[in-house]
Amino acid sequence: MPSSTIELTPSSSAWAPLARRPLDADQARAFAPMFKALGDPVRLRLLSMIASAGGGEVCVCDLTGSFKLTGPTISHHLKVLREAGLVDSDRRGTWVYYRLVPAALTLLAGLLDVSSVPSA
Repeated sequence: MPSSTIELTPSSSAWAPLARRPLDADQARAFAPMFKALGDPVRLRLLSMIASAGGGEVCVCDLTGSFKLTGPTISHHLKVLREAGLVDSDRRGTWVYYRLVPAALTLLAGLLDVSSVPSA
């Protein structure tokens, strides 16, 4: 997950869902890279392809053909997702394999949880 001065885990008491209390500046800085990474349509598609891949991981060679982008551009987008803590990777010979970091999506889902908001 992204480096920060606060602990970003679903069980951490350092933050609470947005509907319960506002984030402080440090918390916002810690979460922002994850949302920024997801704010790009290519990266959102890449994340969804990785998350839905059979076997829990996917080779970069299986991702590049789905886009009208160069290999280096796809690699840049994957790097942004990795630096945001949303995916992890392993190099195996020539290819890099990517897998989702489920705890990161659980963290974002918890932050966006509005179940405690009273209905209008």
